[in-house]
Amino acid sequence: MADEEGKKSPVQDEAADKAPSPEQKAPSPVEEQKAPSPVEEQKENEPEPKEEDTTESKPEEDTANKEVTEESKQNEAENTKETEEPKAQEETEPAQEEKEDQVSDPAKATEPDSKEEEQTPAVEVASERRSPEGGPETGPDSEKQTVDTEPPSVKVPSPPPNTDTAPGIDTPAVIPDAPKIPSPEKSEVTGAGGLEGTMSTTALNVIWSFGLNRNIPVLNLTDHSRKLIMYACAHVGVLYDFENNRQHILQGHINPLTCTCVSEDKRWLATGDKGPDSTVIIWDTYTGVPVQTIFDTSPNGGVVAMAMTSDARYLATLSAGPTQVLSIWNWTVDGDTPLCTAELKASYGVQTFIHFNPEDVHFLVSNSDSQVIFYQWNDNHMEYFAPPLTDQDFNKPVGRYSQAIFQRNSTRVLTSTSIGNLVVWDTNKPLTKLQNSQPTADKKALKIIRLQERGINVLTTTENFIVVGDMAGHVKFFDQSLKLVHWYQDFHLGPVTSISFAFYPDFEPIAQEGTNYPPDATIEARKFVIKDFVVGSSIAIFGSVTADGTKVKVIHREHDAAIHALASHPSLPYVVIGSYSGLLKIWDYEKKQVMVTRQFEKNSMIRCCAYDPKGAYIAVGFVNGSVRVLDSITLEDQIAEPFRYARYGISHIAFSHNSQYLATADGEFTISVFKRQHLRDEPYGYLGRYRAHYKDIQDIIFGVHLDSNQPRLLSLGKDRVLVEYDLENSTKDNLKITSSDRIEQSAVPQCLTWYPPITKEHFIVTANDQYKFKLYNATTKMCRKTLLGPTYGSPIKKIAVVPTKDPIKDKRFLAYITDDKIGLHILPLCGNPHDAMALIGHPAGVSNLVCSYDGKYLFSAGGTDASVHMWEINTNALEAQSKLGGEDLIPFYGLLDGGREGELFAELEDYFYYAQIRSQGVDAMERRELSIKIPLSEVPYVMRAMGFYPSEQEIEDMLNEVKFSRYVETGQYVEDIELGDFIKLYVNHRPAFGLDPQKLVHAFNTLGIPSSQGNVIERGYLLDLLQTKGEHMTEYELAEYLTTLLGFNAEGGSSELQEFDSSTAGDIIDQNLPVNVTEEMFASEILGFPMYRDTLAQQSS
Repeated sequence: MADEEGKKSPVQDEAADKAPSPEQKAPSPVEEQKAPSPVEEQKENEPEPKEEDTTESKPEEDTANKEVTEESKQNEAENTKETEEPKAQEETEPAQEEKEDQVSDPAKATEPDSKEEEQTPAVEVASERRSPEGGPETGPDSEKQTVDTEPPSVKVPSPPPNTDTAPGIDTPAVIPDAPKIPSPEKSEVTGAGGLEGTMSTTALNVIWSFGLNRNIPVLNLTDHSRKLIMYACAHVGVLYDFENNRQHILQGHINPLTCTCVSEDKRWLATGDKGPDSTVIIWDTYTGVPVQTIFDTSPNGGVVAMAMTSDARYLATLSAGPTQVLSIWNWTVDGDTPLCTAELKASYGVQTFIHFNPEDVHFLVSNSDSQVIFYQWNDNHMEYFAPPLTDQDFNKPVGRYSQAIFQRNSTRVLTSTSIGNLVVWDTNKPLTKLQNSQPTADKKALKIIRLQERGINVLTTTENFIVVGDMAGHVKFFDQSLKLVHWYQDFHLGPVTSISFAFYPDFEPIAQEGTNYPPDATIEARKFVIKDFVVGSSIAIFGSVTADGTKVKVIHREHDAAIHALASHPSLPYVVIGSYSGLLKIWDYEKKQVMVTRQFEKNSMIRCCAYDPKGAYIAVGFVNGSVRVLDSITLEDQIAEPFRYARYGISHIAFSHNSQYLATADGEFTISVFKRQHLRDEPYGYLGRYRAHYKDIQDIIFGVHLDSNQPRLLSLGKDRVLVEYDLENSTKDNLKITSSDRIEQSAVPQCLTWYPPITKEHFIVTANDQYKFKLYNATTKMCRKTLLGPTYGSPIKKIAVVPTKDPIKDKRFLAYITDDKIGLHILPLCGNPHDAMALIGHPAGVSNLVCSYDGKYLFSAGGTDASVHMWEINTNALEAQSKLGGEDLIPFYGLLDGGREGELFAELEDYFYYAQIRSQGVDAMERRELSIKIPLSEVPYVMRAMGFYPSEQEIEDMLNEVKFSRYVETGQYVEDIELGDFIKLYVNHRPAFGLDPQKLVHAFNTLGIPSSQGNVIERGYLLDLLQTKGEHMTEYELAEYLTTLLGFNAEGGSSELQEFDSSTAGDIIDQNLPVNVTEEMFASEILGFPMYRDTLAQQSS
């Protein structure tokens, strides 16, 4: 019935094929277009479609007719009658034509019936049953779910962009030009610098992505006007023009992409992710802008599969999580509420593939590895059937399901499996002789066909063919009776995971003169004419296949494993990328071309790499502990055999400034040094190894001795030790160290680098896991400054000073990465939070960071996402952000509770005055002189009064920071501090997130013994720990502090000039401190921090 009605209005199908987008979400690009595009002119010159296209002799051409609902057909038929006009009148009345287009838009005919919305929700569950033939049977036999969903409100659909041809009118549709993919070349006007970064509002802008996500199918968006593919790369989508080598980055997700789908005409693209704050975004690929965003698609956070109807009107999503939800969205009208949903049982497995019936969009099929599910839906109702199928049903193995399709002009569904089978599903016919002609989702397995030996990964259709892609890398074409028509087996692209065909609306499978299509497998050997297609493989290779002449072009050959190795050339626009797949590639990042690649042998996983300062060599470290030195142009080995002195993976590798030394750090916490050999064939030889750390080495750097210009080598470990090596006095097999300094007390340093020469004093800068930067004197290793670092969710993992042409005069910047972000910081460091910014770089984790030699770009490696992003630096945006944050003390006032007018600041002023009274003597009777400064000796007391309780080491660092702040300029010590400097000192030194109760919980979990009251520490053991572990505390000091905290001394104790009687302290502690000290008792009664109670209560529960 639907077929007959569809044949009555062939123009209606053309309108349905055009995907609308909501006018309120994004302005139509058509409305802004003044002159006709080349695509319009081409369509106007095309001949009218042949009448035979809509006759019964070719039923496959009428598939789109079934996609329009009954209600929309009736409404559209009425609208068509109202809007039909003669063509001559149409040309003279363009305004009337535009009005008619809006009236006849099929999108307006999809408003749900108000009566249907009033139905109450119902759920029906039928039992399972076997058919008499032995195979599984559905209907009353298989598992059936019926779900009615009622939308909370009826939304009036807004008119979509005018991209359709109005019914009854022969004028071709007006569509925008193909998207203008940004050119990587700089314009002559802007010169080498260009306006690429200055036009952006953010300091970092991703402009190119190297790599791809091989687990998400590549989509072919090619048509007559463009050669374009779309693929996922970490959390962004990439529109890649492989003819002109241009990319357009689709940014909008904060989690890695999990699935994509595209409309039949390749215009409307949907991307989805999985994780917190997940979204589904629909893009217009002609403009590269989003037109609809669906937030919070499921409570479990994200989607794992999507499908779009051929006319792009409806979108189906499968949520993530053990209990999946299938949702149908009329995204052109409502992006907040799905039309209907169905909750799937966890026992079905995670459904990872979904597909609409192209002949009737109200039927879908999805599958997991072990279960195929069939769906039928309308505007507010959905039911599904999950027919069982086991190896015993047909006495042959089934395999794991991969993908499914609806067979043309049939009620059958085909599902491919991992062992080369096709499962044929058909309508579950009732046992009675009464036949029901209505289509239904109630299906059962009809038979299993052994199609081939190799596992089938891809099952799709094009024209009248069923297309199969398998593990052997073959692509085969079958007719509807599953007879092999043609196959390709010499692509050499790897196991096929995706096949996507181009869109040619006027395509006819007829070979024209001068073409070179291959013959098919029939006796007549007719020319096998199909659309061009793109193939994706599981080893991260994308290839474009031109059917005419069977030409295969490799579009991308990328890394299919984690990327950690990243290095930039010291003087040329080259970046080298290495991965755990053993692939090493050098890119010209300005021309976006691969210069040279090398595939190392199996199990040669590349962990790190580095250019030497002259650019002649590349040193590569591997996970197996070997080190290779390669020629930077040919990537050929420069040493006969790799260095194999380490038994564990090489984590860091670096060259000295004069290329005389090469150093590596490995998993054995050991530094290996190799020295340049000038009189031998091999450029570097082994010098020595030294294990100076007892935990992982976090970073290694080479520097320069200020007096001799000789290289110096430093390593920093998780053991908080900074080690400097004596390269000049080291000999073969005897590597010596100069110094070993513990630079942190409780924090764990993450990375280090040389502070640029923007101060008279030379510093080493480190970042630790407590969100602090620390500056150390390059000679004495004394901590000279502690500064608040960026607090964007996780501590800084790596830092790099951005290069510049003039290191002395130019303003300097520091690039950094955290667990998942990449950022930029203004130098000099001062603790101002407005001097830093960060963006999500790789949601799955950022593994490495390098800067280009000219300081224009940053490169971030994503580790497991097998991608590298190229970021353009726009320092003007960051400087503007810093200015807007305020100058002088304004940013620091904002870091105090209540700000400049708050209670904390008022208390601080009072403490300042009281500190002056204390310093002059509380009992003094002389006339007092007030000042804006306090002596340094009072700083610890004011800090404690403000709620910051520094250790003795932290106090020493604070006092040294102020004391030596002007020593280099004046040669004198600073003995006092004013209020503004004290606020900066307080903000930079206090814990970034205040006191952390979890630290106390962790201490009792580590040191305590489990009991009915929780973890407890025996009193004697506790007193012994306080005296012997951590900072030294005498027995007298411990007695005074404990009795004061327990409330038996005057408030403040000796710090407030009170007297302490030590003779009674022992008895007081013995009587008031329990034998077993619990977390809660220690926090509330000794420390006096009631805020710990909630945390401790949650921990114990």
